[in-house]
Amino acid sequence: MLFRFNTLAPSRLIQLSAHLSGQKRMFAGYTKTKFPLNTGAEIPAIGFGTWQDKESQEDAVFEALKAGYRHIDTARVYGTEPGVARGIQKSGVPRSDIFITTKLWNNSHHPDDVEKACDASLKDLQTDYIDLYLMHWPSPFAQSDKLFPKDGDKILAGKTDYVDTYKAMEKLVETGKVKAIGVSNFSKAELERLLKETSIVPAAHQIECHPYLQQPGFVKWHKEKGIHVTQYSPFGNANPVYEDGKNVPKLIDDPVLTDVGRKYGKNGAQVALAWGIAKGHSVIPKSKTPARIKANLDGDFKLDPDDVQKVDALDKKLRFNDPSESFGWNFYADLDGKK
Repeated sequence: MLFRFNTLAPSRLIQLSAHLSGQKRMFAGYTKTKFPLNTGAEIPAIGFGTWQDKESQEDAVFEALKAGYRHIDTARVYGTEPGVARGIQKSGVPRSDIFITTKLWNNSHHPDDVEKACDASLKDLQTDYIDLYLMHWPSPFAQSDKLFPKDGDKILAGKTDYVDTYKAMEKLVETGKVKAIGVSNFSKAELERLLKETSIVPAAHQIECHPYLQQPGFVKWHKEKGIHVTQYSPFGNANPVYEDGKNVPKLIDDPVLTDVGRKYGKNGAQVALAWGIAKGHSVIPKSKTPARIKANLDGDFKLDPDDVQKVDALDKKLRFNDPSESFGWNFYADLDGKK
């Protein structure tokens, strides 16, 4: 169920119903796995992540689209939206064939700032709509033109309630500037409150999820609520930025993943992606190397049920991304992997 109809005024209900009509669209020539969202739209199972390496994203996105990706994931804070736009233009792939996700940053949580932030992303992405607009974190920063407003070395926290931020995002759906809204990095309690106090059920929740952090109970809850899960960091601690992962062997080199991969002629990274897809999740690997970009797309293949179970047994409840201290917010308080 997408909307709680009894909470909506008739005029708004008409607007939102009109928005929903025509949500279903095809990705021309796209033969890879897709998943339905609660809006009626579809999201390609493998997306192309654009976090980091800002100057490389034009070429990386071009290579990804050339290889066959049709789902591009970016965010305001990444600084990669202009590069994504240039990569799309360079590829020649029609905008209508591409699913674009971007994210509202913490310095723009105040309701007065939400549409302006969305407009800035639309301008940099050189598009008139965003397929999926996510609140990047539930934690507000102080209103500022700076991405990380600080007093000395300390980030200045804001006072905006994430529920009020999300309500402002709901208005973007009515304008047509965004086709769907969702969240990222929320705890279960934060999401439960959001569902109680807002009108639109998030289309997606983007979370850290991989074979070492599976969160099966939380994932099941999402399915019950009709919220799609997107896995970020599907390779776990492959990214050296994760300090907590430096003393842990690389997930993609795990013997179980590599052994399963031999059966299919795949590597450990591709098995990790296939496992996420088997769970019904979209996954957003990142790379700037053409060969690896293509190899990641080949992670969209079907694992036998017994192989899925082998990967299921790898769960270590290891969370690698938790900026609670620097952001001044206790993230993931009720989730697996919280220290």
